[in-house]
Amino acid sequence: MRERLMRRLAACAVCAFVAPNAALAQNSTHPVANGADTVWVMVSAALVLMMCMPGLGLFYGGLVRTKNFLAVLVQVAGIAAAASLLWILCGYTLAFGSVTSGWLGAGNALMLHGLGGVRTGLTIPENAFALFQMCFAAITPALMAGAWVDRARFSWVIGFCALWGLVVYAPVVHWIWGGGWLASRFGTQDFAGGIVVHTTAAVSALVAAKLLGPRQGFPKTLMLPHSPALTMAGAAMLWVGWFGFNGGSALAGNSSAASAIINTHTAACAAAMLWLAIERYSVGKPTSVGFATGAVAGLATVTPAAGFISPGGAVLFGLAAAAICYPMIQFVKKTMKIDDSLDVFAVHGMGGMTGSLLLAFFMSPALGGSGYAAGMTMGRQLLAQLVGVGVVAIWSALASVVLALGVSYFLPMRVSEDEEREGLDITSHGERAWEFD
Repeated sequence: MRERLMRRLAACAVCAFVAPNAALAQNSTHPVANGADTVWVMVSAALVLMMCMPGLGLFYGGLVRTKNFLAVLVQVAGIAAAASLLWILCGYTLAFGSVTSGWLGAGNALMLHGLGGVRTGLTIPENAFALFQMCFAAITPALMAGAWVDRARFSWVIGFCALWGLVVYAPVVHWIWGGGWLASRFGTQDFAGGIVVHTTAAVSALVAAKLLGPRQGFPKTLMLPHSPALTMAGAAMLWVGWFGFNGGSALAGNSSAASAIINTHTAACAAAMLWLAIERYSVGKPTSVGFATGAVAGLATVTPAAGFISPGGAVLFGLAAAAICYPMIQFVKKTMKIDDSLDVFAVHGMGGMTGSLLLAFFMSPALGGSGYAAGMTMGRQLLAQLVGVGVVAIWSALASVVLALGVSYFLPMRVSEDEEREGLDITSHGERAWEFD
């Protein structure tokens, strides 16, 4: 009897001590992170990194000739590693630091210092947000590698991409996602990177390809992919990873994330199927490389609008991706005469820019969209998107010319003719991807 009474008194004492502290916690001015949202964003970060390594590496690697397969993998991985380190050092604070002028973030988060609390306006810790955005910063410059495969010198690639991430990518992130001038003054929208990722990388890749010059034998020599199977495997990884790329950009595990994932998958399916139909009509056979390329075009096109549109709109985004990106491949190579080796601009660039403009129409609630921000109409949103795409494309092109040529003064841009002929695997890295007896 006495022991039971003592236990009850002890329990009452604990409640008396804990209850006021619980009340204080509930009344605290410091927001508490949502565990489910935090886990979703960190899982999405892992999916985005999978897109880059191994997804993008295999997708690009299967499209090149055998003698350059390993070089593509090393370039993609090296770019991602360098970009990640610079993101931690100063890239994050340039992109997402405190807003001052609207052109660059303040230096309050150098080396990701002081990011333990919940980021303003979100339900996740800021270091989880920085992790997710770091994976974007890693894959974006890696996309450019497809434009210069077979001929770019590895040291120049790393030097150029490292500077590019700070001079081109980080400022554009701040302008649109970090509270900068394009978003705050014009209302430019980009759900997951049609402008920030695909336009910047693709325009810069086209500039770099032009400065480097064409591969030996272009355009007369047929340069067939050495392994369409690896390209299909890489595309599949990109497809799955894109669920984190677009779905994670909701920055919470909610209906917006689910909608973005549904739209992502829908657009990829529609684009891949129409691409196969176009191939069947134009070349006589639907190909695995065509399916993979079409899917990626659809994924890139829906990215800027994934969380803003309906699944019906996503179907149209996918069809537009195939209809526009397919002929653009020939336009770049035959009309512009630029050897964008793996069609970075035609697929990623045209896809991202097309989706960024279509967004203005399909955000309309009448078409099942999420609706416009206060004070915006369809016409105003279209103007905002045109300004955003135009400004970012011009900035990416001009800055890339300066960076590419500047780095080439210290690190030669292109390998020698003999090295290119023998292949970059052995001449740049001293290894072969495949050893056969």
